[in-house]
Parts: sequence; structure tokens; C-alpha cells
Amino acid sequence: MTAPNVLIIMSDQHSKHYLGCYGNALVRTPHLDRLAAAGMVMDNCYTASPLCVPSRMSFMTTRYPSANRVWSNNHILSSAIPTWAHAMGAAGYETALIGRMHFVGPDQRHGFERRPLGEYSAVFPGATPLGAKQFQQIPVDTSGQTRIAVELAGVGRTSYQAFDEMVADAACDYLQEKSQTAAARPFAAVASFVLPHCPFVAPRELFDYYYDRVDVPQPTAAEVACEPEAVTQFKRSRGLEEPLPAERIRVARAAYFALCEYFDAQVGKVLEKLDETGLSDNTLVVYCSDHGEMAGEHGCWWKSNYYEGSVGVPLMARLPGVVPAGKGDPAICNLVDLGATMIEMADASPLPVSAGQSLWKVWQGEADPRRSDETFSEHGAQRDPAPSRMIRRGPWKLYKYHDDSAPVLYNLDEDADEMNDLGSDAASAQIRDTLLERLYHDWDPEGVVVESKRLDRDLETLTAWGRAVQPRHEDALPIPDVEDVELR
Repeated sequence: MTAPNVLIIMSDQHSKHYLGCYGNALVRTPHLDRLAAAGMVMDNCYTASPLCVPSRMSFMTTRYPSANRVWSNNHILSSAIPTWAHAMGAAGYETALIGRMHFVGPDQRHGFERRPLGEYSAVFPGATPLGAKQFQQIPVDTSGQTRIAVELAGVGRTSYQAFDEMVADAACDYLQEKSQTAAARPFAAVASFVLPHCPFVAPRELFDYYYDRVDVPQPTAAEVACEPEAVTQFKRSRGLEEPLPAERIRVARAAYFALCEYFDAQVGKVLEKLDETGLSDNTLVVYCSDHGEMAGEHGCWWKSNYYEGSVGVPLMARLPGVVPAGKGDPAICNLVDLGATMIEMADASPLPVSAGQSLWKVWQGEADPRRSDETFSEHGAQRDPAPSRMIRRGPWKLYKYHDDSAPVLYNLDEDADEMNDLGSDAASAQIRDTLLERLYHDWDPEGVVVESKRLDRDLETLTAWGRAVQPRHEDALPIPDVEDVELR
């Protein structure tokens, strides 16, 4: 077999809890389910950070946020850090980025040789995005982590939907081109979408389908009373201390589920083009999301916490004749592992510094004694009172904010819904202390605070320059004037 191509399909804010192939009986994701049925589904994959930019930069470099010095959505990844795109390019692959990667700063490629389609945010800090205003009928906060993002939801069309349609079309065009140059280099491409990221605004037909079918999760008073202090702080900083009305939850969940299905339809276009061009048989197709979406679970929304709905991500892979079809695997893994996996598959030179543990043997149905049974995730202190870190090892998940709050510990085998925090349980003290020591072993939370403040000060000058000069980048995609929203 010739060297396999690689196509990574990446979404933004898609919880694995809202996919048919992960057991959800309501949300319709037939195209991703078809991909999963023909390949392998990873049951325990995590993001390196439950926030867009730190997660994506770790995905690119195979390093955790502290090694990248990227903890917030404003931090700039150094162009001196090599990525898997550099390694694959050096090994003879054509690397291409189609759509979103949320790079910050002047380097909008970080090793990608081609970028057939850019993104709206590919502008220098401080510079004005091209085209129309991003949100015209709804506040910009509806795309962020504030209460208004749930309170203002409904039906209609946003530039996010338009973007994902452009990504699907550009990915199809790219695959068509590659099918006509079969003798050329193999490709490693990323088709990266923005949905189902909020605003929670979805096409009317899909919204109406889900509106009467969604459940409305609302934590009981007893559950709130015993929730970890870290969760209470999360809610407090985002305006969620007062429970949302049931109707607001219903509307936002209906819109989110509808966006999941709408995004799945765009994936379907890409998978159909793979089949049509004959590239499917020799293309490793991977699906993942940068982080999850709580969608009201535990009274939380968005990401930036360590519940499974936020820090856990979907991950599946298909390569006919190589990856066993219809198989699930419980290996604990992380998005930082994907670069290491591709590099091993391509027999490329490993990155000089990497936290990634290749999944290539696992994806071939083999045991891999090189892999450890643990992974990590980090979050800065951009919206929260202190930096935090999580470790998952075996059935155990522990996380700690570097403040006075107690560590939080769950046994996911016995408590999959994360309702029983064992962080202060005397019977669990030994595993808690062992994991806590491991969590702090190579993590410097006080250094995170100091370095983040320095980076934020530097960014003030860079932003002032961008605002004054208004530099333009070739990968900046103009925002189309398509918004048509009806709040419900």
C-alpha cells in the first residue's frame, strides 16, 4: 500500500455526549455514525485544554499548554515551536489547512504548506476583521461564556453556518484536486469547522424537530449543595449561579442539538466526496473536536471545566484494511496524541519535544505497551480565580485549582455521571494523594500566572499596533452578511 493520505475533520465545541455513535439516541448524526461504524471509536479521549486556542495549539504541537506557553484564547503560539504539520511536510506530505484553527498572531500556517480556505479570525490582534460585522442582530457575547449566550437563542442563520458550508465545499474541491494528481505526494489535510459552537441559533426545521424532544436537565438543590467548590466558582464567574429557566434551557439545547445535526450534514458532503473520488480506500480519516459543550449538564454550559461533557472529546478513525471496523477502544488518550500518531504512520522524524503518545498500534487493533494509562488537561486563569489541571488515570479523574479549594476526585467506572466527589473521602486518600503528586510533578501554576500576565502586557502593545496599522493577512476570510436570527 502506498503511503496513506490523512484527512482530519475537526469541529468546535462538540461533546461526545451528543453523537449517535457514542450512545445518544436523540441527536441525529448519521454521517459521523457511518464513519464510526467503518472504523474505531475511542471511548476515553480528552482535550489538552477545555478552551479553543490552548486546545488547538496543543493539537498542533503535541505539547501541553504549559509547554506551548498558551493558556488563553489571546496567547500567541511561537513560530519557533515545530508542529506535526512541519514533521509531515518534512517527510514528503503536502499539508493543508481548510478552515478554522484559531491561530493568533501573524503566523496563520504553523507548518501548513497550503491553506485553501482561511477563516474570519485570521487577522492580527487589534485589526478589524474583513467583511460584515460578525454578529448584527445578536450580541457578540452570545458566542462566549456568559449567561446571555443561553438566554438569547433561537432559529435562523449566522455566519458560522455559512462558514461551515464554505469549509465543506473547499474540502470537497481539495479532494477532487488530489484525486486527479494521484502520483503526487500524499496529503495530510485538516478540514476544520466552527459548529456546533454557540451562538445557539439553528435552522428552523432542525430546531423545531428537537424543541419538543429535548430533555431539560436541572440539578436538584441537593446536587447543587454538594457540588465541588470549583464548579460553584465556574458558575459564579459566568452568571450561572441562579438556575436558568426551563424554557431557556429547552431552547438552547434544541438549537445546540440542531447545530450538531447541521454540522454532521457538512461532514457528509466531505465523506461522500472521498467515496466519489476513490480516495477513501487509502485515506486515514479522523474525526475530533477541540473540546466539548456542557449544554446544561450539571447546570453548566460551554467548556472550561473538567466534567466529561467539557474536557472529554469524540475521537474516531477509519482506514479500510488497517483500522478494524466497528470497534471501540477504552485507551485513555488525548488530542496531543494525534500528531504523534500521524508521524509514526508516515515513518516521519518525531518532534523533538512531544507529550503525544502514538495511537497507531491501537488503531491497528494491537496492544501498545509504550502507552501510559494517563493523560492531562490544563486551564489558565482567564475567567477563573486560579490555574487548574486535571489528570485521568485508569478509572480515576482528579483535578485541582491552584487555590484554597479542595481537589476533586471521581471514579468514572462507578460514577460515570460525576455526582460523587471523593476528593475529601478518607477511603480514597491514597489514590487522591498519589494523583495529586503526579499532577503537580511538572506543572508550575504560579509560573502560569506570572507568564500569563507578561503575555497579556505584551499583547496590549501588539493590539495597539494592529488597531493603528490594520495589517491584512492573506488567510483572512471576509465575513458574509448572512445573519437572519429570530430569538425564541
